[in-house]
Amino acid sequence: MPWLQVRLAITPDQAEPYEDALLGLGAVSVTFMDAEDQPIFEPDLGTTPLWSKTHLLALFESDINEQDLAKHLTLIAGTGADFHIEHIEDQDWERSWMDNFHPMRFGQRLWIVPSWHEAPEPGAVNLHLDPGLAFGTGTHPTTALCLEWLDGQPLEGYQVIDFGCGSGILAIAALLLGATRAVGTDIDVQALEASRDNANRNGVDPARFPVYLPADMPDEPADVVVANILAGPLVSLAPQLSRLVKSGGRLALSGILAEQAEEVRAAYSADFELDPTAEREGWIRITGIKR
Repeated sequence: MPWLQVRLAITPDQAEPYEDALLGLGAVSVTFMDAEDQPIFEPDLGTTPLWSKTHLLALFESDINEQDLAKHLTLIAGTGADFHIEHIEDQDWERSWMDNFHPMRFGQRLWIVPSWHEAPEPGAVNLHLDPGLAFGTGTHPTTALCLEWLDGQPLEGYQVIDFGCGSGILAIAALLLGATRAVGTDIDVQALEASRDNANRNGVDPARFPVYLPADMPDEPADVVVANILAGPLVSLAPQLSRLVKSGGRLALSGILAEQAEEVRAAYSADFELDPTAEREGWIRITGIKR
């Protein structure tokens, strides 16, 4: 069945009343998207911020009267409103979404492989992980920077901590690359559940990958600590993260914008011999060895 899609330019304060109004007109879904490729970083807890320039997308069944819909939109948004109505052909939305994701290689050995794809190199280290609400699937530059770094480390026999584990992608990758044990921690209970599910999917023994809320995590240092979170928490957590790395152990930090790099490096420079900063698409990875 074809659809009618309304694209309406709004400001954040218009989001809720416009959403209610369009649902009242019969929209089957309302979503919001960035109108100008404007990132939102480190939102306040409990908030769902929108971009300063946002597009509202409302989907209607095709039997709705297009002229009447346009009149209602003018009444809702005003005569100068910036909106566009277009016809969307029906398709296999799930198949279309799946076609956007393919196996990705990180470093020399490691692949992230969606469940519906065959592994391109069956003999490589293949981590099976699907996109979605998985808190990190390798597609973001910060995750890619960490995965490439892990692929280049001699992890055999090492203990690893994944601080802010999300999907568990970094901890599971470390285990598949040879680490003996990895501990994951995250403030989100759903993230911990996602980590457990992904570990099980990849045949990881739960005893090798325990996950904890931060307050419950054992205060035991590890050979390798990775933290792909945000610059603000990385700075404030520097004393704790430093304690979690054994003397001579390695630390990898990401989730950092290029302009935040010096502040994060300064927070760790007393305890670590830091490597040159790595950058990808404006995002930073900072690594070093514990003194």
